[in-house]
Amino acid sequence: QVQLVESGGGLVQPGGSLRLSCAVSGSIFNIYAMRWYRQAPGKQRESVARITSGGRTNYADSVKGRFTISRDNAKKTVYLQMSSLKPEDTAVYYCNRDTPWDDWGQGTQVTVSS
Repeated sequence: QVQLVESGGGLVQPGGSLRLSCAVSGSIFNIYAMRWYRQAPGKQRESVARITSGGRTNYADSVKGRFTISRDNAKKTVYLQMSSLKPEDTAVYYCNRDTPWDDWGQGTQVTVSS
C-alpha cells in the first residue's frame, strides 16, 4: 500500500516562499511521473506541476515561473519550491503519481495572507 506524506506548508505573506516535500513509500518511485496537486476551499483539485521520471517538468499557467518541481529518486521524495506566492495559491497541496494512486496523503496546508 502506497503512503504519501506531504510537509512544508504554512502561513506566509504574499510574495513569500515555501518548499513543500512529499515522501513516497510502499511503491516503486523512480519510474513514475509525479505531480503536485492543490485543492482550494470550494474548488476541485487541480494539478499545478508535473515531473517525469527523467526530470522533465511542466506547470499550470497559474504557477509558471513561480513554482519549481523537482525529485530525488534515492529519497523517493518530490519537492515543490514555491516563490512569489499569492493569496490565490492558498490551498491544501498534495502529491501523487501522474495517474493517481487510489491512496492520497493528508496534504499540507498553504495559506498566503498578510
